[in-house]
Amino acid sequence: MTQPTTFQEEEFDAKFNGRTLLRILAQTKPHWPWVLGFLITIVGVAGLDSYFTFLGKRIIDEAIGVGNREALIEILTQYGLLSLIQAALVFGFIYLTGILGERVRYDLRKKMFSKLQDLSLAYYNQTPIGWIISRVTSDSDRVAELVTWGLLDVTWGLAIFATSFYFMVLINLQLAFIVAAAFPVLLIVASWFQRKIILEYRNVRKINSKITGAYNENITGVKVTKSLGREDANLNEFGELTGEMYRAGYRAAWLSALFLPIVQLISAISLGSIVWFGGYQVEIGGLTIGGIQAFVSYLTFMLFPVQEMARVYAEMQHSIASAERIFSMLDEEPSVVDLKKARDPGSIRGDIEFAGVDFAYDDEPDHPVLKDFNLKVNQGETIALVGSTGGGKSTIVNLVCRFFEPTKGRINIAGKNYKHYTLQSIQSRIGVVLQTPHLFSGTIRENIRYGRLDANDQEVEQAADLAGASSFVLEMEKGYDEEVGEGGNLLSVGQKQLLSLARAILADPEIFVMDEATSSVDTLTEELIQQGMEQMMSGRTSFIIAHRLSTIRSADRILVIEDGQIAEEGTHSALLQNKGHYYRLYTQQFREELRREQDPFMAQAQEEEAAK
Repeated sequence: MTQPTTFQEEEFDAKFNGRTLLRILAQTKPHWPWVLGFLITIVGVAGLDSYFTFLGKRIIDEAIGVGNREALIEILTQYGLLSLIQAALVFGFIYLTGILGERVRYDLRKKMFSKLQDLSLAYYNQTPIGWIISRVTSDSDRVAELVTWGLLDVTWGLAIFATSFYFMVLINLQLAFIVAAAFPVLLIVASWFQRKIILEYRNVRKINSKITGAYNENITGVKVTKSLGREDANLNEFGELTGEMYRAGYRAAWLSALFLPIVQLISAISLGSIVWFGGYQVEIGGLTIGGIQAFVSYLTFMLFPVQEMARVYAEMQHSIASAERIFSMLDEEPSVVDLKKARDPGSIRGDIEFAGVDFAYDDEPDHPVLKDFNLKVNQGETIALVGSTGGGKSTIVNLVCRFFEPTKGRINIAGKNYKHYTLQSIQSRIGVVLQTPHLFSGTIRENIRYGRLDANDQEVEQAADLAGASSFVLEMEKGYDEEVGEGGNLLSVGQKQLLSLARAILADPEIFVMDEATSSVDTLTEELIQQGMEQMMSGRTSFIIAHRLSTIRSADRILVIEDGQIAEEGTHSALLQNKGHYYRLYTQQFREELRREQDPFMAQAQEEEAAK
């Protein structure tokens, strides 16, 4: 199969995207009661914070300043009761915010996982695993943080501004407008910084995806790394990636750090103006001592939410960069979808026909793998596909499975264009055993049952027996309840292949595909797989992609695929008599196997030398 060269991540405009922010906030819509609850509680906390400062003014002006003991007791009693209410409100918003955050994370990850189930195989051919993992993990966390704690801090900050300004207007209108004059300056500063910060955070997210991908490749390929002594080279390459991320993160952190001191400087100028003008008004009797103390407290009080909002603002840029990538994945459309009138035919048994099929992968549209390809496969026929790598063998079976669709021409199943059938109706009736088998973490029994989830234990064990897997399974300590490890790493390649075949047998498919399933196993395991294949292919239309030509002698037809065309076809014996492509491939492979049997050490040394 043709693979893409280098993954190019979508570039996002550095301009702030308000629609993205609205779309982030829309993630809270299903949980609006929780949002409303935590907004009410946080506004209540902010309002009480501002009112406590006003009570401080009253204590100075109405109680301590004039020696009124009754007024002091009344105000302090009120202060104490309101403190209890505030404590309850603080508990409420922390609890509600935590619950909301977990619900948003759950929703986002569920949406992404659901989307990943729907996307076509082409998406996975073009998109690194690390990129996908980064979206589902760290990016979803950042978005959830923004719509919970970030929204909380913004709401609290705005409420503090509003309530503090209200009380300042009550105390002295002129001084209140001095404070208000500083707000436009803060908005201009914030607007300039946001454009710079979001650009750097987008770079950070992009590089982080590459780093996650590098981690994944190095961990999954650790055996190759160690066998080739690539540790130092991999470390240098990884160091370049982390260096890029450090520089982008440093620039983002530097801008974020610079933002706060500038905000503090503007606030300090406002504070100085209040102290100077307020002192003048005290001299002429226009403002009380408690009033000017309250004004200074309110401005200082307002400075802290400004600092918090500056921090949230910087993190918001990071979260928006993460959200853009999440939404780009959620907005991805599958390349293969059901037609509106597609239906489940109930069975896909019947002849399969390729009629004038052209096909090219998305990353190389100008280099078609198949060109005007024609083939008719009769119901129950076993077709073997052989030929050089890249000739189009895997593409043919991928088109049969409808992992991809022809760019031109049509594929008919049972006399009808298979696009008129639903994807589920086709793919649920096809069994595939791959060259590199994949098992899921869990037990042997669970992995076989993956082929048909409602199968009972007896059916699972019968499928394993038909596949030739029961012999090694029963030798294990826990038998069918033995753990296979992540990706089946506790088993040999041959054992994993036998379990994959058992899984396909249990699924009881109507079309069977073997994609070079015996190329990486020993002779004994190959014989077991052959026996299992005979069970599977009986009465079923089957496609076998074979590297070892000795495994396809009994195929009804053997097709030699070269450059996307059928170069030769016939039975094993007929093709040998023709002495064409197949004859040359078969005799060459026969000589190599004979040489290996006569001198296995020399053969291995020659292969290693050729590899160098």
